[in-house]
Amino acid sequence: MNALRIKRVDYLVGITVLSSLVMVWLVLTGLDVVYQLMTQIGRIGKNGYTLTNAIVYVLVTTPRRMYEMFGNAALIGGLLGLGGLAGSGELTALRAAGMSKLRIAASAVGIVSVLIVGVVILGETAAPWGDQQAQAMQLRMKTNNIGMAGNTGLWARDGDRIINAKSALARQGETHTSVQLVDVRVFTMTPDGQLSHFDWAKTAEHDGRQWVMDDVRSTTLDDTGTHTVISPRTVWNSRLNPQVLEQSLIQPQYLSMRDLNRNINYKRSLGEAPGEYAVAFWTRALYPLNVLVLVLCAMPFAFGALRSGGLGKRMFIGMLLAIGWYFLQKAMVNFGTVYGVPPIVANLLPAAILAILAWLYFKRSG
Repeated sequence: MNALRIKRVDYLVGITVLSSLVMVWLVLTGLDVVYQLMTQIGRIGKNGYTLTNAIVYVLVTTPRRMYEMFGNAALIGGLLGLGGLAGSGELTALRAAGMSKLRIAASAVGIVSVLIVGVVILGETAAPWGDQQAQAMQLRMKTNNIGMAGNTGLWARDGDRIINAKSALARQGETHTSVQLVDVRVFTMTPDGQLSHFDWAKTAEHDGRQWVMDDVRSTTLDDTGTHTVISPRTVWNSRLNPQVLEQSLIQPQYLSMRDLNRNINYKRSLGEAPGEYAVAFWTRALYPLNVLVLVLCAMPFAFGALRSGGLGKRMFIGMLLAIGWYFLQKAMVNFGTVYGVPPIVANLLPAAILAILAWLYFKRSG
């Protein structure tokens, strides 16, 4: 129990790592924001896109950029913080005072674990909301007849019809990825604004030539009352552009875990594999574990390679580790997708390998 008590040296290590982490986080996010702003400025003047639109787009997507950059910032910031202590001889003093390498590394990981709680909340709330707003803005730039409205889904106007779909999912076909609209409602209006026809369909999908609705309930309203017809499948004569809709889909990695889980359950209810939605879900679910393990496994460099190195060397090693981790994780996930390995296993495997290496190091060095 005494080993778990927070001591003054833990605060020293934690505050040092925290200051370096926040600095690196702001720099990395700032560079990404500036790059994206320059990209958006290049689109000004197209389809009525203005400087205000560009600024709003960048602002609403900043939470997602902060979420994505935190892992790299934690890795590089941890190396910079402990590397600074190593360069000044303070790490040597802590070791001479009887503090183990594992305890020092745990102090650094501890402050990261506190921050990651807020980062996860950010990634599940403000980040998905901002991406939905940005996607809706980009969609309006492509066409004036389609829009996204938060929880109410996709809205579109097609002549005298108003279309609403609760969600739009990417569906992988044999030759291409198509868009499947879910929980579709079509309101057909008269010239004087009265509802004359209402269609509800479980799904609607473009088969490459035309739109097709499944499990359709059509209701006609006239002077004699309402008349309902139920059809298992019917052709839907709509001018909705499937290519535009495909470009408007929010990528699975930008969805919240709640939305990902809903899409996974829906695909499974249709007898389909959840595919990239399951991969994205477990990537998000295991994000805190992956970040903490990565930071822990980077700490040995602070006790050795960084002791005599300057800021440039620490930055270089940090970026090298971040890039290596990125490609290792991507390779494992892609391997799992190709060979049918469950997404949770494919995402856990890189972290497990690093955790074993870290355990062997700290066990050997003490």
